[in-house]
Formats: sequence, structure tokens, C-alpha cells
Amino acid sequence: MTSTTAETWSARADTAQQSLDHFFRVGGSQYLANSHPHDRGNTEVFNYWWLAHVIDARTDAWERTGDPAWRSLAVVARDNIVERNDGQLFNDYFDDMLWFALALERVHAATGERSFLDEAIAIWDHVIAEGWNETLGWSLAWRKQQLAYKNTPANGPLVILGVRLSRRDSTRDYLGVARAAFDWLTANLVGPDGFVEDGINREGDGAVDTQWRFTYNQGLYVGAAVELFLATGDRSFLERAVQTAVTAVRSLSNGVVFPDEGDGGDEGLFKGVYYRYLGELLGVLAADSFAAERAELEAFLRAGTDALWENGLVDGRLRPGNDWSKGPVEWIPYSTMVSAIFAVEQRARLEAREADVAADAAVGERVAG
Repeated sequence: MTSTTAETWSARADTAQQSLDHFFRVGGSQYLANSHPHDRGNTEVFNYWWLAHVIDARTDAWERTGDPAWRSLAVVARDNIVERNDGQLFNDYFDDMLWFALALERVHAATGERSFLDEAIAIWDHVIAEGWNETLGWSLAWRKQQLAYKNTPANGPLVILGVRLSRRDSTRDYLGVARAAFDWLTANLVGPDGFVEDGINREGDGAVDTQWRFTYNQGLYVGAAVELFLATGDRSFLERAVQTAVTAVRSLSNGVVFPDEGDGGDEGLFKGVYYRYLGELLGVLAADSFAAERAELEAFLRAGTDALWENGLVDGRLRPGNDWSKGPVEWIPYSTMVSAIFAVEQRARLEAREADVAADAAVGERVAG
């Protein structure tokens, strides 16, 4: 896993991945401390959903490079979650569990091992049995202790997982549940401009939490819409994904980066969710229409990752804060590092697509000549 000296974004993605281990690994183990430096609060607190995203980050690196060492690290992160969760897959938060299930489905695809898919399905079944209910319309609750509180963080990943599982087993109605959850999200938490609100009925009064304007809600809806477009061919899903992605950039960023969304650890991961699913959208749009929107979104990805690299590099390693337009800060959680990894991995994907297009054009010119 040694990065090359060339300043490609793939090499930079290797550097970002390696920086997670350099700054956060404790000793020679694969145990990640929650912060760097390792001296703020209780660094041993178990952050289940952060680790689920580490699995995704490692799988990104494996897909990009084919290096089995990254795939092995994805499995290590999976094992870390189960070990620290008393040997169990489940906890009280449906969104946490769904993040884990999404990562497990990808590890199954990377390794071919059926056990990881079985675990993803077990989480799906548990979530549906415990949290899918008719309050405010059929949809998923946020956690077991608040079954009437519904939000985007729970229903967004449910849609994505449902579509992915439907590709593996058409005998179960995963897709039907995914579409129902998406329709509920659209009707209850998405505005006319495509902006996605966080949740509804938190206090039991049917009110929407419009005060929480978070990037990860936009990313989840984009990812859900892209998956449904790929599954159905219905362009209305693609139109919704594009609208929300563009609205997020125009309403939540300064045109270059998203600002710091809060000083808690969870907030550090929010923008990473947006960048992950922005990358999925750009992959679909690369051979589609929406030329103006695609150009705007690609420009945002380039500008943000350029700023991240310019301001976050420390002695050859990436150590960003939550505002990528500023230099390194004294303390960061590893959730912040994972967001940066996601963004750099998506920039590397964009670079690879551009290289493929250039190569195809060169071949075409030679044939024509």
C-alpha cells in the first residue's frame, strides 16, 4: 500500500487512507482512537457508525487499486465492530445498523464470502421487524426508543440497502420497501427545491426539524435516488438526485467547501456522506445529459478536494479539520478524517473516468485518421 510519487489523485487517495492509520491507530493494533491527539474525552468510546464508514473507505481503496491489503483492512474494521459490540450485529439505532449493513454488502462483493451478505440481510430483517411502522405513513424509525420519530438518516440508507439487496435476491420485496421509504421521504422531508430536512415528529408533535440543515441528509437522498434510477430506469429519480445535489452545493456551501457543521465527532462525517453519493451520481451522469449540472457538481468536487489538499497536508500526510478552506486544527476526530478520505476517493474516481474518456478519444482519432 505504498503510494507513488506521482501527484495523481489515486496516489493522494492512498496517502489519505494511510493517514487514518498514522494519526489514529493505537500502537500496532487496528484499534482506532477516536481523536488525534488521543487526549480529548474518552477515546475508547465505541463509535459503531464511524467504524462502519471505515469499512466503506477501505473498500473504496480496494476497488480503486485491487490491492488485497485494503480489502483485509475492511474485514478488520468489520471484526472490530462486532468485537466491541459484544459479539452482536445489532444496536438500538436503525441508521447505525444500516450503515453497517451497507458496508457488509460491499465487503461481500469484494470478497465473495457469503457470510458478510448474510449479516447484511440479518440487519435488514432486524431493522424491518423492530422499526418499520405505520406512524406518519409506512417508514423507518430512527431508534428503538423513539418508534414514532422518523428521519432521513434512517430511511435514506434503508432505500439504498433495499435496492442493493434486491439485485441479489428478487424473491423478496426489498425493492418495494425501498420505494415506499423513498416515497415517504419525498413526501415528508423534501422541499420543492430538493432540499432534504432531517426528521419529523421528534417531540411527538408532527413538526419537521428544519433547524438541522446537514449535508449528509442531502447525500443520502441523492444516493437513494441514484440507486432507484439504476434499478428501475425511471428518470424522475435521476432528476431528483441532480436537483438535491445541486441545491446542497448552492445552499450549504460557499461554492468551494462545506463549512464546519459542528464541533462534535458525528458532524465530522456528515460531508463525507454527501461526497460519497455525489460520486455515485457523477458516475451515472458521465454518460447522460444534465451537462450544466454535471459541470457544476464536478467543479465543486474539484474545488473542495483542491482546498482540502492545499490546506490539510501536514508533513506529507493528510490531517484536515472540518473546514477544508483552513489549515490544520489542534484536535480532530477520525470521523473528520473519513470524510476527507471519501472526498479524495471520489476525486480519484473522477480522474480515472476522465483518463478513460481521453484514451477513448485518442483511439477514435487514430481510427478516423
